Amino acid sequence: MSLRINDTVPNFTADTDHGQIQFHDFIGDNWTIMFSHPKDFTPVCTTEFGAVARLADEWEKRDTKVIGVSVDDVEEHKQWKGDIEKVAGTKAGFPIIADEDLEVSKAFDMLLAEAYMPDGRTPNDSATVRAVFIIGPDKKLKLSMTYPMNVGRNFAEVLRALDALQTAAKNSIATPADWQVGEDVVIPTSVSDEDARAKYGDFNTVLPYLRMTQLKD
Repeated sequence: MSLRINDTVPNFTADTDHGQIQFHDFIGDNWTIMFSHPKDFTPVCTTEFGAVARLADEWEKRDTKVIGVSVDDVEEHKQWKGDIEKVAGTKAGFPIIADEDLEVSKAFDMLLAEAYMPDGRTPNDSATVRAVFIIGPDKKLKLSMTYPMNVGRNFAEVLRALDALQTAAKNSIATPADWQVGEDVVIPTSVSDEDARAKYGDFNTVLPYLRMTQLKD
């Protein structure tokens, strides 16, 4: 069965270049983002993990942990970190899971159940292992994105989506298209005008079912 929004994410034990983890313990009370990759030492993935490394301060501001996944082993991850840090121009302080047996890839529905990885695997063997999962402190999946091998991920969008998820969770609102922090948000249709005014203050009724408001500090 596919992993769906609001499903509790699988718990697993795995080796990483930072040591062994138990995933739910790793998440703890934090938001967590898991970035998966088909193989170490691949060009697009190296630029992406470099981008993740450069955003270390942004993840910290949002009380968010980041963790990578690749189908190679721990020693290869440690060697790859040197390339990542060269591209990033900074330390890559996040762990990378060594998913050699595909346990994580299959648990998160990134590969077919019968996927077989021969010795000498290539990125094409694990092409679908290229996804982003944003997980809440409640261990539930909040958002997922899947990318092809030839398109690098947009980490400004990952940050924007994380901000939207955290803002929505904190304030019981929704966010409109292209929303950025500080812009007007959407009042849920389940909230009456009277309750909306009491909870959010003034709002703008664009359509009977679309009411926008500015969040109070």
